[in-house]
Amino acid sequence: MRRIKLPFAGLEVEFADRERALQQVSEWAEKGTWQPVVVFGPEGCGKTAWLRQAAELLKEKGYEVFYIHPLDKLVYAEVSVPSVREAFAELARRAFAEEAPGRVAWAVFDFVRDLLKARKAKVAVVADDVFQAIGLDKAAAYVKGLLNTIEHPTYDYENMVVIVATSEGVSRREIGRHRWADLTPMWNMSREGFERLYEQVPGSKPDVEEAWRITGGNPGVLARLYQAKWDAGKTATKLASSKELTASFVEKWRRWLEETIEDPDALWRADTPEELVGELVARNLIVYNMYDRESWLWIDQPPPERDLEIGVGKHVAWQTPLHREAVKRALEKRA
Repeated sequence: MRRIKLPFAGLEVEFADRERALQQVSEWAEKGTWQPVVVFGPEGCGKTAWLRQAAELLKEKGYEVFYIHPLDKLVYAEVSVPSVREAFAELARRAFAEEAPGRVAWAVFDFVRDLLKARKAKVAVVADDVFQAIGLDKAAAYVKGLLNTIEHPTYDYENMVVIVATSEGVSRREIGRHRWADLTPMWNMSREGFERLYEQVPGSKPDVEEAWRITGGNPGVLARLYQAKWDAGKTATKLASSKELTASFVEKWRRWLEETIEDPDALWRADTPEELVGELVARNLIVYNMYDRESWLWIDQPPPERDLEIGVGKHVAWQTPLHREAVKRALEKRA
């Protein structure tokens, strides 16, 4: 399989690791997905890179591929029917020109139908962050539309693979209320995979052990650190600002936040305020209600059962050690 090149903090790197995740895509290619596979996980954990490599793998397996990442304005139809390919590209061009990226996400249903009208084929829909483009309130309806495309097609197909990725946030809860998708978590990179990516980052840099303690294997955090010339403090402060860790928020929840910095499973207690959990989830600071670590429940390798050094508890985890550090600095600033 050809390893794709990916942009990374102004660099170009080769897709690294995720061997088991790619094997899972190969398995789906053999039999299709019976429901849309909706993959969630920490922001920056590598879902986009994996989806782009998955699209390449599916093309090599003979699939007609629709790839949609509306927020990055990266969409394409790698299909064998020229009229469908050209019409999809033209619709995307108009939609982006009119600042209506969500239109591309909705249009994929019609283009899949048009392709299958022209020929019976193996079809893949690979969609990244579409819920942000169409609005969270429409996420469940979109997933139901994808399920209908699989279960009730207007025209026959050979096989169909549908993969959608989203950040943790509240989208997991919204989609999980229904039974229209196989909701599956992905975690940050394994230590081995992270080291392979780290080796591709040029120049003077901290040793890999220190980088691991800061990032927890999250390639997005690694990119931030590289851009900040490895200044973890500056990176954490900027993250705290982007997460709107205001004085009122910090003071309201100070006791709970201080406990959670030491052990994220403090949020799993029966007396935990639901409002606080909701706030931390919505701000993409934690992953709440972690799946069991059975490998078949996860895309790629699951996180450790518990590793407080990188902020992972049994039931709750900081998305990365840097997210934990951002909250810690906000607490100290307003002490």
